[in-house]
Amino acid sequence: MTFQISAISIYNRDGRIRAVPLRPGRMNIITGDSRLGKSALLNIVDYCLASDDYVIKGAVLRTYVHVFAITLVKGDQQLFVARPAPSGSAATTTTMCVVSQAHGAPPPALDDLAFATPLDITKALLSDFAGIDHTLRIPAVRSAKPIPPSIRHALSFCLQKQNEVANEDLLFHGQSEDFQRTALRAMLPYFLGAVDPERALREHQLRMLRRQLTEMENALAAARVAGPASGQARALLTEAFEAGLLPRPPAGRELTAQEVAAGLRRAVSTASVGLGAREFAEDPLTVLTESRRTLRQAHARIRARISNLKQAARENDEFLGEAAEHRGRLATLGLLLDPGSDDLPHAQHCPVCGSTAPDVGGIATVIREDLVRLDAELTTVGSSTPDINALIAEEQTKLADLRAALAGNQDEIDTLTAGRRAASAQEDPLRQAAMVQGRISLYLETFARHEQGPQVVDRREDIGAQITTLEEQLGAAVQDDRLSSFISLVNGKIKDKSIALALDHVDDPIRVDPRALTIVADTTDGPIRLSEMGGGENAMGYHVATMLSLHEWFSEQSRPVPRFLVLDQPSQVYYPEDAQDGTPVTDRAALLNLYETIQQTIDALQGDFQVIVMEHADLDDEPFRSAVQARWRRSNGEALVPREWITQGVPEESGR
Repeated sequence: MTFQISAISIYNRDGRIRAVPLRPGRMNIITGDSRLGKSALLNIVDYCLASDDYVIKGAVLRTYVHVFAITLVKGDQQLFVARPAPSGSAATTTTMCVVSQAHGAPPPALDDLAFATPLDITKALLSDFAGIDHTLRIPAVRSAKPIPPSIRHALSFCLQKQNEVANEDLLFHGQSEDFQRTALRAMLPYFLGAVDPERALREHQLRMLRRQLTEMENALAAARVAGPASGQARALLTEAFEAGLLPRPPAGRELTAQEVAAGLRRAVSTASVGLGAREFAEDPLTVLTESRRTLRQAHARIRARISNLKQAARENDEFLGEAAEHRGRLATLGLLLDPGSDDLPHAQHCPVCGSTAPDVGGIATVIREDLVRLDAELTTVGSSTPDINALIAEEQTKLADLRAALAGNQDEIDTLTAGRRAASAQEDPLRQAAMVQGRISLYLETFARHEQGPQVVDRREDIGAQITTLEEQLGAAVQDDRLSSFISLVNGKIKDKSIALALDHVDDPIRVDPRALTIVADTTDGPIRLSEMGGGENAMGYHVATMLSLHEWFSEQSRPVPRFLVLDQPSQVYYPEDAQDGTPVTDRAALLNLYETIQQTIDALQGDFQVIVMEHADLDDEPFRSAVQARWRRSNGEALVPREWITQGVPEESGR
């Protein structure tokens, strides 16, 4: 069960209260002239339901109203929510007043209001009051973290501003904002009831595991780079040999990682530096460059071998498929005898029709020989495929090792080149040796921090197994099927209402597109979106039909969406372009039909749905006439802000 609105109130600084009463479970129309505050009612509802911004417009409201408030009712429960206007240069207010009242209680006095509830706590309280499980986390596209549903998301289905209700490009409230559009796509399945809370939790776990796997791979890569036998370490050891810090290594032997680390530690701690540079039989940089050329050639050969093996595997697969199909045709569903059969009388009969013929045996023999040959080839080729795949895996391992060797070789070349460049600036051998010791010392400090830090444990296999298990449990098609099913049922309701409103494309299937967040008519010429249907009456009609249909679904399925819909100026599409206040609508019958359709939905939901409409039009026909709650006109002096509150001239603006 969720809530409706029983009153919208404003306070001036003197504490005087102006309340606009509303009837839950009914249609409520506030009609009147422009710029008298009708549109502000929607903004007050939005602001008091924990908007992040100060959405109130109009100079009169901003000048003379100190506090905005709404009274919410749910069964016998009543919640009064008030929010002050920003003071000074503040952009908005971040504390509100939330008070539980006895059912039917009037708005409290200004002095009794305590604005002590932070905005985020107010959102949580209002979400609870609406029945929204704000502890749930819903994964959203382009969002680093899953987001909890809240009252703010639910309002996308409850508000239709004047520039939204007939908008061809937007269907839902707030859809023009990128972040709101992303959130709405994620939240639509939840509010429709297609999201299983357990599934949402598993999806969150899956996202976290995938992130852990990425972080694990990055950490392992970093650990490999920081290893003591890296190209940088080997290059520094070569510099130590050249600077005379260490004796020349034995020729032709590759030093182990432990030997490299030990040599660097000896080089940095030796005191007998600069005793003469050690000459190598061959320049180390030349050796490294030649080694790189050899590695690249080996890398190219292995890549070519892998490509050839993959081509062979593809050809094997293609042959196996064609041969199996050919064998199946020859076998003719088992009508032929086994090749080894000696049932000669039977061999004189046609294997298909059973007739006797003297030359049938020869034909059957040829077919059987083909079958034997194909069986042998299928066995031979089929048995070779695993061997080819094993060779591919082996060669790919070699390729990965070569890539690592190339990376290390490049590191060694870069480090040695940089060291020699730095050493060339120092002619004194002592200073050159000291500079090499400083570079080695810096490297060892970095490596020591890596050694002393927590060691990376390779858990990729375990994380991968958990990811596989969750992916199998989730089966993305399950939620997609539920969502498609529920939207299909809502589409049926939209279709019925579009027929009642005599909209275009009622002869075609009509559907909500949950990704594009629009209405689509499926025609023989292709899909036609709301923006392509043309005409303000179509846009407004499909907006209203969609919102009414969604609220029918929310009510029938007891979904946690507030049971009210606020429509601002739906009759705007029926007024002449140069219409002034009081100008009759161009199509009264169509406008009346709109209100009859709204009333039919309200009646069908038996008090569980409320519609609040702000209008220029004022019809004498039912159900419009009985739904009017207030008439704000200049002729009778009525407006949202009482005339006596205004103590000085303020320009009239939209929203007043």
